[in-house]
Amino acid sequence: MQDTAPAAEAAAWLAMLGDNLGKGDIEATLDLLEVDCCWRDLVAFTWNIKTMEGKAAIAEMLGSTLAATEPSAWQLTEASATDASTIQAWFNFKTRAGRGQGIFSLTDGKCRTMLTTLQSLDGHEEAAGMTRISGVNHRADRNRETWSERRAREETELAEGTTDPYCLIIGGGQGGIMLGARLKQLGVPTVIAERNEKAGDSWRNRYRSLVLHDPVWYDHLPYVPFPDHWPVFTPKDKMGDWLEAYVRIMELTYWGSTECVSAEFDPASKRWRVELVRHGKPMTMHPTQLVFATGAYGPPKMIDLPGSESFEGKILHSSHYSEGSPYRGKKVAVIGAASSGHDISVDLWEAGAEVTMIQRSPTTVIRSETLMELGFDIYSEEAVQKGIDVDTADMIAAATPFALQPPIQRALTQKIRERDADFYTKLEATGFLIDFGEDDTGLMMKAFRTGSGYYLDVGASQLIIDGEIGIKAGVEIDRLTETGIQFADGTTIEADVIIQSTGFHSMHEVVASIVSRETADRIGTCWGLGSGTRNDPGPWHGELRNMYKPVAQENMWFQGGNLAFQRFFSKFVALQIKARMEGIETPVYAAPV
Repeated sequence: MQDTAPAAEAAAWLAMLGDNLGKGDIEATLDLLEVDCCWRDLVAFTWNIKTMEGKAAIAEMLGSTLAATEPSAWQLTEASATDASTIQAWFNFKTRAGRGQGIFSLTDGKCRTMLTTLQSLDGHEEAAGMTRISGVNHRADRNRETWSERRAREETELAEGTTDPYCLIIGGGQGGIMLGARLKQLGVPTVIAERNEKAGDSWRNRYRSLVLHDPVWYDHLPYVPFPDHWPVFTPKDKMGDWLEAYVRIMELTYWGSTECVSAEFDPASKRWRVELVRHGKPMTMHPTQLVFATGAYGPPKMIDLPGSESFEGKILHSSHYSEGSPYRGKKVAVIGAASSGHDISVDLWEAGAEVTMIQRSPTTVIRSETLMELGFDIYSEEAVQKGIDVDTADMIAAATPFALQPPIQRALTQKIRERDADFYTKLEATGFLIDFGEDDTGLMMKAFRTGSGYYLDVGASQLIIDGEIGIKAGVEIDRLTETGIQFADGTTIEADVIIQSTGFHSMHEVVASIVSRETADRIGTCWGLGSGTRNDPGPWHGELRNMYKPVAQENMWFQGGNLAFQRFFSKFVALQIKARMEGIETPVYAAPV
């Protein structure tokens, strides 16, 4: 017999929550929460991406937002016991603006975590399923405009400047494409401007051996998931072709060979003046909303190498590396030991180069097979068979705020270290420097905090263990010589080529080059949580800095991250932009200044 007790307890708790919020009784609401309860809200209450940690923060948020939000119609949809004292429950609700969905957890009758998300705007829902458009007028019409004619007219009007899009997305990689698809389904006129010629070129132009390190179940795009026969790990050119096809299927206005030269915001008209060069021809556009979707990071970061003027070889950044065949038989030094440093080293080795990886700081390394088994439980074929599709998995993942992630990730990391202890012993014996984060929270927390300093092992580590890829670790570079690199300990290595796999600047540096240095500095860096760990300085933010939410510059947004993050958060960026287009009130709680 099915245990109905968890559902009954969750329904009773939700009813009390709805009643208290409906009456505006914040004190009674707080009585339903644990002292250290975390409430994560994605646009529904705050018109922001915001986590409130503790009763005081929740009280402050509710005091500021409750009257404008008008939450109602709380309805339990599912509940189950996760252990003897904890219940997890899903629910629907309404706000003044639209329909919401959430997840809460109860421990001994009190709420430990709450997730609330806005899912749609009343009167502006996506046309899908039972509400999809018919696609044809079943009547004779001498003024009929076919689908292809309408598409051609819309494209021409935008290209000739007859009409302006409401939103301009700078960057046509997966992030710009996914957000463009969300906006298209919401009826927001949008142009995606991409420097490369075709959609998918940002993948095609990378080094030849690049393959997605995350599994297919984690990487779906909105609306059109990968088919069931798709490989677990997607090769870069296959990913490029998928993105190009996706743009056509979703009927996106995608401008390749288009560079954004400058942008200036007019606070009076609330519009941007954007100067573009499309296929070599200058043009001006006046969108209302401007989105930077230029990747997870900003421009390439090159480190200063004293003596570089005397080095007789070639120096390039990893972003300009495409394949190893030109370096066959050459001595190549790869500076950097995170993901791209490892991948490029393998590609060079396969091409017949003599490779030395220069490791400046410890790297978190996790074997792909191990993480697949232990870390992707809700993004897997087994999960799909249990009815957990990607959208459900995204909500489950979002229900745990960043503040509560460290102990979870620390426990996972400990299991990984115990399972692969022999692997780590062999890797460290080569001189390779391994860490698992300053607080032993491993790869995922590094990804959230800095987006760097880790490698998901898909083959490079064994080459290092076998001595096929050399390692020079933990010693500062003193200077370059004519024929190689001299280190601070007096040792040298010969090199014909030096590849700097040294990372990228923050996305706000793109704003500095297109809008202004002042605007970029006012916004501040993107990504990171403010954890106070290396390269993620405080104060604590609780959410990713400046990502997917209002920033200190009006009518500007940042869309970036891995495929999973961009898939999930593109919905909330699109809803925020659509609400503004429709004149819906969007009072932002804890707005940046």
